[in-house]
Amino acid sequence: MAEFLLKTIWVAPFYGFLGAILSLPWSLGIIRRSGPRPAAYINILMTAIGFIHGTIALHLVWGVPTQKLVFHWLEVADLDLTLVVELSPVSIGGLELVTGISLLAQVYALGYMEKDWALARFFALMGFFEAALVGIALSDSLLLSYGLLELLTFSTYLLVGFWYAQPLVVTAARDAFLTKRVGDIILLMGIVAMSAYGSGLNFSELESWAKTFPLHPTAAALLGLSLIAGPTGKCAQFPLNLWLDEAMEGPNPAGILRNSIVVSAGAYVLIKLQPIFTLSPVSSDALIILGTVTVVGTSLMAVAQIDIKRALSHSTSAYLGLVFIAVGLGQVDVAFLLLFAHAIAKALLFMSAGSLILVTSNQNITEMGGLWSRMPATATAFLAGSAGLLALTPMGMFWTFDRWFNGSWDTDWWLLITVIFVNVLSAINLTRLFRAIFLGNPQPKTRRAPEVNWQMALPMVSLTVVTFLAPLAPIQWNLWLSPNTPLTQPNVQVTQWAMPLLVASGVIGCIIGSLIPVRKTWARSSNVTVRFVQDLCAYDFYVDRLYEVTLVAGVSLLSKFTSWIDRYVVDGLVNLVSLATIFSGNTLKYNTTGKSQFYILTIVLAISALLWSVVNSQWSVVTNYWSSLIQ
Repeated sequence: MAEFLLKTIWVAPFYGFLGAILSLPWSLGIIRRSGPRPAAYINILMTAIGFIHGTIALHLVWGVPTQKLVFHWLEVADLDLTLVVELSPVSIGGLELVTGISLLAQVYALGYMEKDWALARFFALMGFFEAALVGIALSDSLLLSYGLLELLTFSTYLLVGFWYAQPLVVTAARDAFLTKRVGDIILLMGIVAMSAYGSGLNFSELESWAKTFPLHPTAAALLGLSLIAGPTGKCAQFPLNLWLDEAMEGPNPAGILRNSIVVSAGAYVLIKLQPIFTLSPVSSDALIILGTVTVVGTSLMAVAQIDIKRALSHSTSAYLGLVFIAVGLGQVDVAFLLLFAHAIAKALLFMSAGSLILVTSNQNITEMGGLWSRMPATATAFLAGSAGLLALTPMGMFWTFDRWFNGSWDTDWWLLITVIFVNVLSAINLTRLFRAIFLGNPQPKTRRAPEVNWQMALPMVSLTVVTFLAPLAPIQWNLWLSPNTPLTQPNVQVTQWAMPLLVASGVIGCIIGSLIPVRKTWARSSNVTVRFVQDLCAYDFYVDRLYEVTLVAGVSLLSKFTSWIDRYVVDGLVNLVSLATIFSGNTLKYNTTGKSQFYILTIVLAISALLWSVVNSQWSVVTNYWSSLIQ
């Protein structure tokens, strides 16, 4: 029975998809009498079954060599497209992470959206969402992963645009979809190029293929850059980072998954593509540059926000930037640990933020305060999530950073400074959020704020416990993720000073965050210089306006030019032909007299003209022939 459950783990994505299908009678309004809640119960049940199935499978594969389930999809001549499912602690552990957080988020959604008339449609979309994520976790096929990433993009569009009656929501869904499409199209180009070079398009084969197949440096660089583009969009990295901020217009339970698991799915694919990036230093350098720019930029953006969801979403991009840096450096273990620690902590933070938004009907932190005594479960969850993101012992991110700088990897001062930078600003950001929301005097919108109902409190408390237990994972991962990691020649000074500096930076960030005043009257400084820097960070360095005056303006100008060409050149030429046809037809109609002698004369003249043209064209040939005979 256990072996059967392991061999059938490939059906795990279909649990969520089946839940979405079974929800259709309620989503489409076919069943109205029972209300929409049965659709929610069906999806929660299917997610729970997937979680239990994954738990059993994870127990069976722990410490066992990786196995694969191969499905031949298309076999034509020499073309053999296979869909491969990987059975390993990493893949099934990813499945457990997805289904576990999805289960908690769906239970949370029961309380958050209990009065929403489209509750059944929301849970159907969540099931579709979960199916794509679970498939990505199990997939060893780049082709299958690409298809699932496309489904993920589509489901993101539907969930962000869930409240489609609001114009801002429609704009956010469109921008999220189109931004991801940019990266997906370039990723597809890379997949096609890899298939042309003879790659089997399986992640497990990439390392051997990269070592044996010779590529021109230019081709290797272009291939690596094209494969980076897809995860760049999915992980909200610069310059495709603004969609995650706008996607906060969607329901918060979907935002829990989007900021913890969805972005991790793109990074998961990036990690598995890491052997390709070793073919060219251009690819590795591009990852490091993109990650560093995103870390610095989004960390500054987060500190300047007064909208709680925007502040947390920019923080998501910053931590995924660290994953890009780790992959660029070839440090895959660290990248996995960063994804794991960040996903759990960020999911908990968004649960806490959703509780605050539901109770106060407000997202502006300057209008909150004094909620610690009124919402103790929410405040504890926010504290635990914040601690899980910082280098504070004994939380998960502390052990992740400790593995990064313990001497197993070649690290340098610039990397340590970058990690210290994001740790300090995250501490400042999370501390000022906690102060503004939970401490101080109650504001008008928080004076009567109660604690949330049990459907929302239970997932928060459960995930709080998981966050405190998460530090055990890095210790276990030392046993099976990469047990034979070769020791390099680390910078001894960096190794000795890294963790003390990181812990000190977290403490300093908390102190600075506790001193920053956050009130509506002080939200913008009266000092011109300070206000300029504040607005620059708060408005995302005006990247959206930069797009408007460059890319958007260029596309608009090109569309106007092509419209002019179509109207006056293409249509003008067609209209000219039609006018010539009409004019010639009107002219020829006067030659229709009905007299046979006129028609015979016309035929004789036409034949004469034709013969004359033929004789005239061949006259030179005849003349030369007779001249040659005479000579």
